[in-house]
Amino acid sequence: MLTALGISQIYVLDQDQALDFYVGKLGLEVGTDADLGFMRWLTIRVPGDPDREILLERPGSPALNEDTAAQVRDLLTRGAAGGTLFFRCDDAYKTHAELKAQGVELSEEPEDRGYGIDFGLRDPFGNAIRIAQLKGS
Repeated sequence: MLTALGISQIYVLDQDQALDFYVGKLGLEVGTDADLGFMRWLTIRVPGDPDREILLERPGSPALNEDTAAQVRDLLTRGAAGGTLFFRCDDAYKTHAELKAQGVELSEEPEDRGYGIDFGLRDPFGNAIRIAQLKGS
């Protein structure tokens, strides 16, 4: 029986640029950064949550042939690759202001949506990100 979700994956075009964004601007931390020879295994995670990681994977071998990887890169840059990350925070307004001060391009202002206050943005590659302060948090 399944007991937990350990690693989720999104595609990024440049892993170093992804590190700059996710670690340098959003404040996540590196889980694993390993050269496996055939690929770089690069995971990030929310500080204090070592059980869940996000694999930042470049589209290509070994998972994808070059034709498929090119299609994924194209979809990614259009914001249509389907990757969405949902993060929680304690104070959506404060988090929004902190990210703005870090130079993160924010596509939405925080808004009360009934379940809580949230806002959205995209990473430098087109992946959607939602950040929410849930009711009662």
